[in-house]
Amino acid sequence: STNQKLISISGDSIDVSAIASLAGPSVVSIEEKVTNGSGTGSGWIYKSNSSTSYIVTNNHVVQDFALSNGGSLTVELNNGDQYPATIVGRDSNYDLAVIKISKGNLPELALGDSSKVIVGEPVVAIGSPLGLSSTVTSGIISALNRPVTTGATGQESYVNAIQTDAAINPGNSGGPLTDEDGNIVGVNSAIASTDTSISGQAGNIGLGFAIPINQAKKTADQLIKTGKATYPIMGLQLATNYSGSGALVATVSPGLPAAKAGIQPNDVITEIEGKTINSADEAIVAVRTHSVGETIKVTYKRKDV
Repeated sequence: STNQKLISISGDSIDVSAIASLAGPSVVSIEEKVTNGSGTGSGWIYKSNSSTSYIVTNNHVVQDFALSNGGSLTVELNNGDQYPATIVGRDSNYDLAVIKISKGNLPELALGDSSKVIVGEPVVAIGSPLGLSSTVTSGIISALNRPVTTGATGQESYVNAIQTDAAINPGNSGGPLTDEDGNIVGVNSAIASTDTSISGQAGNIGLGFAIPINQAKKTADQLIKTGKATYPIMGLQLATNYSGSGALVATVSPGLPAAKAGIQPNDVITEIEGKTINSADEAIVAVRTHSVGETIKVTYKRKDV
């Protein structure tokens, strides 16, 4: 037998209670009521002036209200006060929305830098899972740059997501994922599930996904300024049923960037900006991490026939 010993490793641990005290007052619960039902989600105060506060959340948290002819949208603050909310703008491409309430001088949540987070870094999720407001869970960043696709056909959201094992459940959507200093690094948006709970809603299995804050900030600023957000395109359609490695080009739109670069139908995109592309979803997510007007390097080859 080998001489093995169990040893404990000590070091600085994350102070979850301090983060909850610091960031908690900036986190809100959101409830939408429409003719055929209701739903809850989370959000956080992004900008607040003397009379108005702008709150970032997920598009899917407010979408039913936005598409309804009636109903209500209510924001509940950390102290229990409730205010009617209106939608400033929303974007299904990144699953983000900005809403506002007529209440000013509220604490804004400090922003982190999602480009600097690393796998293994401790994080805290704050929100209202299953309608339970002011819930705090902790964990680590378990992966980066996960291509995650959510939403119904025609309304898909493509996210280059931060993956975490901090417990996230329905209702956490739109709430913050913070670093150990209480700065938001991601917007909790989706979970992976192998089954459903008794209530018919998927539950946490340690695989949660958050929109990186750098992307969320860019989109939120556009929504506040114009009510709409932009996203970059190459000007092509990809074959979602292609089983080979890479992303197969199905059609190319004349006059747009892909056509100008010489990409043709039946080409297979293998790399974008040096990152290996294994599927159509990965290609879409890789493009959408960039801004309109940027130049990107795309590697492609002809499909083997």
